[in-house]
Amino acid sequence: MSGSSREALAAARERLDALTDNTSVDATKLAGELAAVTVLLDREVSLRRVITDPAQSGEAKAELAGRLLGGQVGGETLDLLSGMVRSRWSRSRDLVDALEELADTADLTGAQQAGGLDDVEDELFRFGRIVSSSTELRAALTDRSATAAAKKQLLHTLLGGKANAVTERLVERLVTHPRGRSLEAGLESLSTLAAGRRNRRVATVTTAVPLSDVQKQRLGAVLAKLYGREMHLNLDVDPTVLGGIVVRVGDEVIDGTIADRLSEASRRMAG
Repeated sequence: MSGSSREALAAARERLDALTDNTSVDATKLAGELAAVTVLLDREVSLRRVITDPAQSGEAKAELAGRLLGGQVGGETLDLLSGMVRSRWSRSRDLVDALEELADTADLTGAQQAGGLDDVEDELFRFGRIVSSSTELRAALTDRSATAAAKKQLLHTLLGGKANAVTERLVERLVTHPRGRSLEAGLESLSTLAAGRRNRRVATVTTAVPLSDVQKQRLGAVLAKLYGREMHLNLDVDPTVLGGIVVRVGDEVIDGTIADRLSEASRRMAG
């Protein structure tokens, strides 16, 4: 997002945090209603354009949202949406992207309040690894000809009773309404959003053999010092790295593997 959309999203995030800080607000219900509004506005392009039209007053757009959704969603959801449509958005689609993020954040907040956020973070990462290693599963989950009900059933078979309910809901929404994203990109975004709930960054760590608890703690401390914030470690074991370690934080890769050094030596010899 750029310009006014960035400012509008920042304001919406603050309002969501204020809502979910109130223990009387049901974060799970709020997430479900925001997700439903996301689907509605993603489908109804003309409506989306009307409620983001900069030529219309914010109050008129909020009143329209109230007429359309009043009685269908709770007061907290309607108040949040009304504030969002009063804001200025660079593109109408940015509003839908923002609503989707807020829905996911509300679900993650519910997991955090219940003490399950760590589990959700780990499960999202593990599910991403499963998808990347199985072309058949990825094909089934991204098949445009498959119904949403069929995909939900497949996900329930994979995750039902084995993962946190928040993980299952997040993945289900991503699979049934990808909105132009790849499955891998969507899962990575969810992992980053989950880490952000505790102001942490995600480091994907690949090693030839599993790290000990002491090694994990030391690595976490080193990365926290390097990046100036707490890091959540997603750990992966890949024997092909031939010893050493590969750390990826966002687009930055720190490669200290034997394989990398051998590759560098080969390049120098070839040169």
